[in-house]
Amino acid sequence: MNKMKLVLIGNGMAGIKCMEYLIQENPDLYDITVFGSEPYTNYSRIQLSSVLQGKTSFEEITLHSWEWYEKHDILLYPNETVILIDPEQKEVITNKKRSVHFDKLIIATGSSPFMLPIPGTDKDGVVAFRTIEDCKKILKIAKNSNKAAVVGGGILGLEAAQGLLNLGMKVDVIHLADRIMNQQLDNKAAELVHNALVKQGLNILLQKETAEIYGDKRVEGIRFKDNTEIKTDLIVMAVGVKPNVALAKKAGIKTNRGIVINDFMETNIEDIYALGECAEHNGTVYGLVKPLYEQAQILAKHLCQCKTLPYQGSTLSTRLKASGIELFSAGQTTENEDVKAITAHDEINQTYKKMFFRKDKLIGTVLFGDISTGPKLLDQIKKKKFIPDPEKQTLMMPVKINESYAAQLAKDEQVCTCNHVTKAQIIEQVVTHNLQTIEQVKKCTKASSSCGGCKSTVDELIRYIHSDYFDNTIESNHFCSCTTLTEEQVVEAIIANSLTSVVQIRQVLGWSQAKGCSYCQEALAYYLEMIDVETAPSEDLFYIKKGWSAIKQKNGTYSISPQLYGGMVEARQLKRISEIALKYALPSLEINEHQRIVLHQIPVEKLDDICEELQMKLYPYTDRMLSNVQISHDLLCDCQKKSLTQLAIEVEKQTEYLRMPTSLSIRVCCCQKDRYTTDIHIILSKDGWELKINDRKTMNHTIVNVSKTTKEVRKMLLALLQYYRQSAKFNEPISTWINRMGIIHVREILFNKELQNLLLATLVEEQRKRTEAMIKQTQP
Repeated sequence: MNKMKLVLIGNGMAGIKCMEYLIQENPDLYDITVFGSEPYTNYSRIQLSSVLQGKTSFEEITLHSWEWYEKHDILLYPNETVILIDPEQKEVITNKKRSVHFDKLIIATGSSPFMLPIPGTDKDGVVAFRTIEDCKKILKIAKNSNKAAVVGGGILGLEAAQGLLNLGMKVDVIHLADRIMNQQLDNKAAELVHNALVKQGLNILLQKETAEIYGDKRVEGIRFKDNTEIKTDLIVMAVGVKPNVALAKKAGIKTNRGIVINDFMETNIEDIYALGECAEHNGTVYGLVKPLYEQAQILAKHLCQCKTLPYQGSTLSTRLKASGIELFSAGQTTENEDVKAITAHDEINQTYKKMFFRKDKLIGTVLFGDISTGPKLLDQIKKKKFIPDPEKQTLMMPVKINESYAAQLAKDEQVCTCNHVTKAQIIEQVVTHNLQTIEQVKKCTKASSSCGGCKSTVDELIRYIHSDYFDNTIESNHFCSCTTLTEEQVVEAIIANSLTSVVQIRQVLGWSQAKGCSYCQEALAYYLEMIDVETAPSEDLFYIKKGWSAIKQKNGTYSISPQLYGGMVEARQLKRISEIALKYALPSLEINEHQRIVLHQIPVEKLDDICEELQMKLYPYTDRMLSNVQISHDLLCDCQKKSLTQLAIEVEKQTEYLRMPTSLSIRVCCCQKDRYTTDIHIILSKDGWELKINDRKTMNHTIVNVSKTTKEVRKMLLALLQYYRQSAKFNEPISTWINRMGIIHVREILFNKELQNLLLATLVEEQRKRTEAMIKQTQP
């Protein structure tokens, strides 16, 4: 098969992360060429401040070695810059006159440091802080200099300033605004950070507008517009960045501040994409690593034609990487008429917490001194969780280690999203090797080695593991006892190796037990169908002919079950079933827990005759199918039984033969007093339909939607079921799934008409394919 040609312009973190994801999805789809303007492989740009501060080395911030590119057949042209894109001819041309054809093109040119348009910026000793070469230049100048100035009091500027301070220099920080980090902090938090940095030795000058940099060939000082000046040997510019859009603009690609992209990173020109700091999504250009990695994952799936949710933008969070200072900021940090805040300031322990609410939703937070609640608050901001007034104050209270975010996080949830490190992986390494520090965990797992945003969660998890609350055992995250692979690794291997049967999976992946166990038999069958719905892994289970289905029992006989939509059976049907049972001397009829009639112990030689005489659709139910929709009819209520029955029948017809992640029950009723004994509860009232998900253990319920018509609630329910099927884990109850995904996120998907229609169309198509795959002729 001829591979498509994929060209990536930019060897930075966003572009190469996209290549990582793409290789995971389908390593054989593209012939990949990468152009990078720097003479290095991919490295962590955000760790340059740590190099400057002496915490790490250039070698340690390298993310991908030369061998990695070779291993994955990625052709890297380092120190070579693309200077022209020809969309019509589909080729790029470099500064070395190299011409390369592409079928798909990704622009990940990042951004460039903004240099103030003032006299003197071209003098020796004026340096930006953006690349490895910049960092090396700063380190070289610092060896023979005593005084440095950093222009810009944002995160990058302050981190660079502390690095220069660690090199033994006297450092001035010059900032135009009235407080440092004015984009992320309120006045009080900025004051606390300011004071902490001054205690460490920094001199911070606020509300200073630079007029010129003076000196002969080399910088000697800075003069401000208020006619004051300072002496300095080195000036580091950290006043912001500007997206690199010139290349795209020249090619006729739509640009604004950045290269304009849609929810799948597509530009206005077909087959050309953009992501990272050069891209603009819904008017926003992101400069932090997490949003860029989120874009990378969605683009990779899109390029591999995998189902993926559109990019909806990102919630920004920042953490100052400066020794001795604990600072966390996320979301909106300004107040207005709609946004109110709760504040707690402990002057003795030097902690400050401020949380910003819009009605009953947390939309932002600033934490100083104690940032242990940062990950939990960020999670609540992202998921837009409802927080009633009595619970708002509790967010300010110290968290016990056993109740912390890290302790409560599920074992298979990712702690470090940048490097895909789960809680279970960290636990295993900490317990096995008795790790005590974040640095030790970073070396073993790579957690917190990229953006550093998960550092507090890693620290919290380490403390929890070493506390009395942790049982000091490693819970296996293996798929089952037959393999050492995780669930995620098994699924990835099925896709990568195009495996189509349970037996094949066991053989290729080296199962320790040739026949497997009861768990993996069912779990593998489930994932095979989710990956390719036309796969029929339960070949021995179903017998189908002329639209009739039967379940083959272990003793060789069959069971059949007439399909009674809505749980309704006519008298003549009931009579016919009874007469046939008597005629063929069937030992028993069963009305099971799903309110279905089952005829058991039918010999294979009588199966055709019985089906012919029944003249009914036969639909046997298995544990992972929706058997029927229960109808609750309370005579005391002014109910509309016709609407309830209609909804139940339509849902049953549109979910026949489709597997669910686990057993699922649905109940429709017309009374609010009806007990929530099923997984999904739908209530018809005078105002319309309420769709609720019930946790049968706690009896708590979550309202997903309120619809006005039967058609609306049916579409909402079916879209919900399909999204659950696509994104839930094996054996995961729908109540657990919705808590993991977040009700706000699920609602956003379902209320988006385009996504809802896509889910409904996918469900119909998968049902068609699954039904066809299950139809088999009678075995003689």
